[in-house]
Amino acid sequence: MADPSRSPIGLWASSSERHSLLEDIQGIVAGSMLAALGVVMLQAASLLIGGTAGLGFLTRYATGLSFGVVFFCINLPFYWIAYRRLGLLFTVKTFAAVAITSVLTEILPQLVVFARMEAVTAALFGGLLLGCGMLVLFRHRASLGGFGILALYLQDRFGWRAGFVQLGLDCVVLALSFLVADPFVIACSVVAALTLNLTLAINHRTDRYIVR
Repeated sequence: MADPSRSPIGLWASSSERHSLLEDIQGIVAGSMLAALGVVMLQAASLLIGGTAGLGFLTRYATGLSFGVVFFCINLPFYWIAYRRLGLLFTVKTFAAVAITSVLTEILPQLVVFARMEAVTAALFGGLLLGCGMLVLFRHRASLGGFGILALYLQDRFGWRAGFVQLGLDCVVLALSFLVADPFVIACSVVAALTLNLTLAINHRTDRYIVR
């Protein structure tokens, strides 16, 4: 009998151990959409976040450059690490997720306009959306690049929780935010980072979720 995984139909069929191609496409697009909406909510309240997204925010606020373009470019050096440590498939999926998110963060502000966005609300909901988006991507063996790649590698290699690893790295980025933001904005940005990373730490457990 032919191996269904080697046929065109098999590419779209899931098993108990692996996502199908269709499931991966849907997961990467959905995760990117959630993450992009979270970014737009944070931008609406002029908040920041950790990771390479945080570096993108810092650059945007300091220079006025497009977040989407900066976010895409900042992630380019991390693909080599992803390829060497986590494989070609993970790298391709992550590149796709970063590209989709970068494009959506440019398009969504023209389609979704928040007349008023209170900072704490933006921190909670924006951080949650980003965390949920990244959680979806993680479960399809992808990420939003940058620190997420490093966090996933350390979790796979040493068993360290990806959310806690990223939280530590995010603290460094948030410390730099004192250069461009006032204390209240920074405090709300910390709430957003905590919401994001606790969402990952609580829900992303390789011992509970084994489908790849």
